[in-house]
Amino acid sequence: MNKFNKSGNSGFTIIELMIVVSIIAFLATVSIPRYFNYYAKAKQAEVAMNLASLHTAQEAYFAEHGEYCAKLSGPDGIGWQPQGYKGGGEQENFYYTYGFNCEGAQEGINYFTGKLKTPKENLGNTYASKTEFLASAAGDVTGKKVYDIWQIDQDRNLKNTNKGI
Repeated sequence: MNKFNKSGNSGFTIIELMIVVSIIAFLATVSIPRYFNYYAKAKQAEVAMNLASLHTAQEAYFAEHGEYCAKLSGPDGIGWQPQGYKGGGEQENFYYTYGFNCEGAQEGINYFTGKLKTPKENLGNTYASKTEFLASAAGDVTGKKVYDIWQIDQDRNLKNTNKGI
């Protein structure tokens, strides 16, 4: 029998429980930000893959038609869309919005909205002309209206123009 517990049952004191809870809280404050950082970087890996794929489709279109095109899908388009595209929004398997924010841009033709539902206006000044193009991907990864924006051009230059992580 110990001197603190007269009944003979052993157990934890309130102080021991408070110490354990404070250690768990400390570990959580250290590990949770790192988790979200890795989570965001995984989403960025999606961007690099999809924009490289879009670039390849633009180059194939250019080889056949002698110009680049702002229509990603549909008649006279380059035949590109994110894998598994279902019409845009939360049901998608991809997170970012991809494509061109050109005059008269339409969902499913000039741009594709991902799970983060980022408006096409965040794609910036993107275009496709006879000799060059600038396509973009944008997403609010943190949920704080700070957009992570990536761009790729005809020379396959991939840039993170606005770091939203």
